[in-house]
Amino acid sequence: MLKDVGATHVILGHSERRQYCGEDDGQVRAKLAAALEHGLVPIVCIGETLAQRQAQQTLDVIRRQVDGALAGFSASRLAPLVLAYEPVWAIGTGLNATPAQAVEVHRFIRGLCAERFGAEFAATLRIQYGGSVKPENAAELMREDEIDGALVGGASLDPRSFLSIVQAATV
Repeated sequence: MLKDVGATHVILGHSERRQYCGEDDGQVRAKLAAALEHGLVPIVCIGETLAQRQAQQTLDVIRRQVDGALAGFSASRLAPLVLAYEPVWAIGTGLNATPAQAVEVHRFIRGLCAERFGAEFAATLRIQYGGSVKPENAAELMREDEIDGALVGGASLDPRSFLSIVQAATV
């Protein structure tokens, strides 16, 4: 149905789906298979809560989510995949991940994908950042080589804010 109405991309595993609907990695994996089967570009969200970050579990959570969502797929099948690091603790809380925090997790994700699917796959994989991207932090985040774009949430609802973010990404 999404394809029929013109959709080209689909967001899977978003923090709100995980939190409010109990969506787990197995469900994300099933939706990923369906998206790929129907020619949609899947954007799979992964990220930790504030409690997990404070308990220094970030990388364990990321590993579990990547492994859980991508298990059983080949690198060639996952070619259109986009991953979005979405630190749940930075969404709508007033807290923001620093570029260094985001880069650390993005590098970890890329390394994990290199181990699982090969260096070539990891090098071409798009990894976006999606934790409260705003005009105030977009330029700083987008300057980082490890950040391949932004998954913009609430700021996309305000045309001026969204335009500022787009402009920051094109500099």
